[in-house]
Amino acid sequence: MGIPRRTSAGFALTLTLLIVLASGCTSPLRTNGGTTATPTPRNSSAVAICTTLISYWAKESLKGSKWAGLDWEQKGLSNEQFEIHEELLSAARTEERHQGREAALELIDVRASQECSARHGATGNSENWRPPIPQG
Repeated sequence: MGIPRRTSAGFALTLTLLIVLASGCTSPLRTNGGTTATPTPRNSSAVAICTTLISYWAKESLKGSKWAGLDWEQKGLSNEQFEIHEELLSAARTEERHQGREAALELIDVRASQECSARHGATGNSENWRPPIPQG
């Protein structure tokens, strides 16, 4: 014996309404003022990406986080960025011993920015990397 049609249709309608309400689909691109929300642009230059990656992973390593043991490829670092990361982490550990964790974290941010700027994003990879072959 099956479920009466009215009951299954009512259940489907109720389920659909719950899904819509739970996902907040009332007006996802509107703000209270009725204007369309504009996404905030992010700086995606090589220097900004380098700074963000190195700063993040050096801090995670300093803190001994769960993911700190990933290798440089898993962290998304180039060979040159990994070199900066290792030098910076060593300096941060020394700073932490002498001045404390907050000073070490600040050192990471400042030095990551300086090194990535000086090396134009530090995108260099190992000598076995080759540029793509031009099509045509």
